Amino acid sequence: MTRRESAGCRPPTDCAQGPRLTDCPDWLYLLEEFDALYRQGSAGGSGPIRAHRKRVRDALAMILDANPEISGRPPEVKPVTAHLGRALDLGERGAGQGLSRALARVADGLTWEYGYEKVPKALARKYAYCEILGPRGPIRAERLILGFVLFAPGTTYPQHSHKEIEESYISVAGAWSQNDAAVHAPGSLIFNRPGLEHRITTDELSPCLLAYAWIGPEARLSQPGMKLSSPRRSPSRAAPATALSDAR
Repeated sequence: MTRRESAGCRPPTDCAQGPRLTDCPDWLYLLEEFDALYRQGSAGGSGPIRAHRKRVRDALAMILDANPEISGRPPEVKPVTAHLGRALDLGERGAGQGLSRALARVADGLTWEYGYEKVPKALARKYAYCEILGPRGPIRAERLILGFVLFAPGTTYPQHSHKEIEESYISVAGAWSQNDAAVHAPGSLIFNRPGLEHRITTDELSPCLLAYAWIGPEARLSQPGMKLSSPRRSPSRAAPATALSDAR
């Protein structure tokens, strides 16, 4: 069995074209789990969160209807992916169990990366992300990015922001804090408006796995220009993110 087949993707019948999403059921099921998380549950009375969730759902629905191509991007691991198995085990115990199980089925086909030109040595061993859907694939899309970020126990992800991109995290496994404002457990949804500077810290005992969604201009999503912010001010003084429990 090839790596593509092991990641839930059977070869296409038309050899002149690459496989499409419907040729790769495990990737399709993973997107359906994302859709369920953004469709079900309450917005906690928050208008901005409700609107963001709808934008993610609408963009994802259009992508699913288009049946996009699956790219041949090679899998890649980072030091932190040694913690992925434990994170997936923890994820199966909580509100994101469907997402955790679906991710496990494509784990051999994931491309983990840093996203920054320069990464502090300590962070390089404790952090990485993988894009599931977006301009860099493996599921190609231009208007939406979906993916996962993995942290080792006891990680500090330095202060940063995303210009013109609105972002949400859904906790799959582990406990973490943003801007030292609260402890977020599995099932929580955190919404960051464009430009909000935020800093993440994780529990010292367990890895942390977060699903994320980015919505923004196509040009910005294709070239997000990720940079760590200089510590000009305390992250705790930055405008707070909006959070709610999104447990199912």
